[in-house]
Amino acid sequence: MDRYRPEGLDIQAVESPAFCVDLALLEKNAQMIHQVGQEGGASMLLALKAFSLFASFDRIKPYVQGICASSVHEARLGREEMDKEVHSYSPAYSETHLKQLMELSDHLIFNSPGQWERFSALREQYADKLSFGLRFNPRHSETEQAIYDPSAPKSRLGTIKSQLPQGFLKNVDGLHIHNLCEKDFSALKRSWQAVEQQLGSDLHGLKWINLGGGHLISQGDYQRKELVEFLRTLKNKYQADIYMEPGEAWARDTGFLVCTVLDVVHNEGAIAILDCSASCHMPDVLEMPYRPDILGAGNHGEKEYDYRLAGMTCLAGDVIGDYSFDQALKAGDRLVFTDMAHYSMVKTNTFNGVNLPSIYLYDSKSGDLQLIKKFGYQDFRSRLS
Repeated sequence: MDRYRPEGLDIQAVESPAFCVDLALLEKNAQMIHQVGQEGGASMLLALKAFSLFASFDRIKPYVQGICASSVHEARLGREEMDKEVHSYSPAYSETHLKQLMELSDHLIFNSPGQWERFSALREQYADKLSFGLRFNPRHSETEQAIYDPSAPKSRLGTIKSQLPQGFLKNVDGLHIHNLCEKDFSALKRSWQAVEQQLGSDLHGLKWINLGGGHLISQGDYQRKELVEFLRTLKNKYQADIYMEPGEAWARDTGFLVCTVLDVVHNEGAIAILDCSASCHMPDVLEMPYRPDILGAGNHGEKEYDYRLAGMTCLAGDVIGDYSFDQALKAGDRLVFTDMAHYSMVKTNTFNGVNLPSIYLYDSKSGDLQLIKKFGYQDFRSRLS
């Protein structure tokens, strides 16, 4: 159950609540992803929507070919802090934001032929600077949770075959396909087969193909050798540049969230109220939904003492999950949630005025621990007026 233990770190030395990212493990993931890209002849991009902790970028910059952004702010952050290729995509653009993105980006991907045509004059202005592409939706689902499935019925993400004008792909430089979420190579292989079946010879002549994100390349059992061969074959077959844009894979199992038990109450069982919150600090727990791992904890009924863990907001559903422990929990006890680097800091909020967790960088190789961000009242107040 414990995928990552913060070896050598004194948990009591970390403020509570706090996110802590291990730079050594982050670099290890980056090296793995980079190697796959090098061997397969593909460029590996960092999806900032999953992980934007720019204080860590110096450690992984040598292994990243660029970033992919879903907004002007992400594109600007990538340009300023990574200073490599910027690939931008949004389900729809306003003219104001599109102009800003065109100044910041190297690749820009449209979601529909309608937006492509609407902004044709802008495209012509930036034709010498930018490479333009289209997102295609193969309507091939590999993701169980509908909220994270880009190919779910009635999805707004990408253009489906019936809405693609005949010969339209001759106008674009590249094609973007993203219909995966936390998947292995077999899901990518099936997805690409669906794309080829629908688009056929129209794929020839593209300058680049972007396979999107959702690839768990850094996971221990991911079929990396098969992916390398697939990338080589794809590149040779279509004579196109190949891009992948994993997000979670870069930061998977590199971080944790330290929190403290504030109180234990009883209502048809013991409930431990923590100084962190699913609603504010781990929203994927409610959205996905899923139950995050805790160091030393077991499933309900597995160990002697059972608890429901919950946050301290007034949201009734601010519940993290049911766990068991070897010892009874009491106020002041520290708990450590694992795999908390991706889709955590980028999604936190200040509902109820709850403070955001501090952020630390830790290096398990050197033992260095650094507090890089501490939040307070002004961070809450400045968002509101």
